[in-house]
Amino acid sequence: MLDNAGGMPHHRVSFSMYRLGHSGKVGMRHYRLNRNQSSCPTIHLDKLWTSVSEHTWVNAANKTGTAPITDVVRSDCDKGRGKGKLPKQPVTVKAKFFSRKAKQKIKGVVCSGWGGEGDLMAGSHMERGSLNANK
Repeated sequence: MLDNAGGMPHHRVSFSMYRLGHSGKVGMRHYRLNRNQSSCPTIHLDKLWTSVSEHTWVNAANKTGTAPITDVVRSDCDKGRGKGKLPKQPVTVKAKFFSRKAKQKIKGVVCSGWGGEGDLMAGSHMERGSLNANK
């Protein structure tokens, strides 16, 4: 058998043996499905510092200046995920959504020289332009 032709009439035995459940449709139809609306690209915390410039990285390591602001949306990602570890440097992360584990890890980053903790800026308010932090 070279192709899928004859799956019901004359290749029924081989289809029922080797391709279980191949025939027929499963589930309900979604008439005007637009996959772009359900798309939510993500970035993990271990890749978060790759979007920060090297100058900002050095300043954060030396604890000079303010805590760096990482805008995840600029790197074409909407959601911050909690995989990986963050360095012990406070950071402000801007994204549309955060997972529960990512929120815990970002807020848990505390450095004694800075005297603060990680900060989150999230939600649909970013689209309107205000930068109020939701904690």
